[in-house]
Amino acid sequence: MSWSQVKTMNVCFFDHKGVVHFEFIAQGKTVNHQCYLEVLTRLWESVRRKGPGLWPGKLILHPDSAPAHDVLRVHKFLAKNSITKMDHPPYSPDLALCDFWLFPKLINALKGQRFACCSDIQRNVKMLVRGIPENNFQECFWQWHHCFTKCIVSQGEYCDISR
Repeated sequence: MSWSQVKTMNVCFFDHKGVVHFEFIAQGKTVNHQCYLEVLTRLWESVRRKGPGLWPGKLILHPDSAPAHDVLRVHKFLAKNSITKMDHPPYSPDLALCDFWLFPKLINALKGQRFACCSDIQRNVKMLVRGIPENNFQECFWQWHHCFTKCIVSQGEYCDISR
């Protein structure tokens, strides 16, 4: 099996009903706190436009433990805009919803395909994400709740969160 020579990075925010905000990171751009703040700003604007029921004070994020998510400027942005950030348990990389559910779903669907350019990958990823039914998002949150509960019960000790 050979790998595609092109790669692209995407950021996705979703709730139990579906995708709230989705975008690709520009080729060659580093995902640092500045990039993350730019993405959060676009997320905030997207939520304000599309989902007044989520605004204000009802937006809750559960990012993974990437350093860019835990910078003072990010915390200030979240506080200023009444966005709640759930803490990510240490040593629990699989609890972030994108890592836990969405990205494996996309990777499995694209497995074995070769793409000549980023726009081909992006077009396929957009099509896949748009095609995910609402009940799949609901099931994802039930699975996440089950795994997160296991992690809390174990009080931070290692636990098998496999479904």
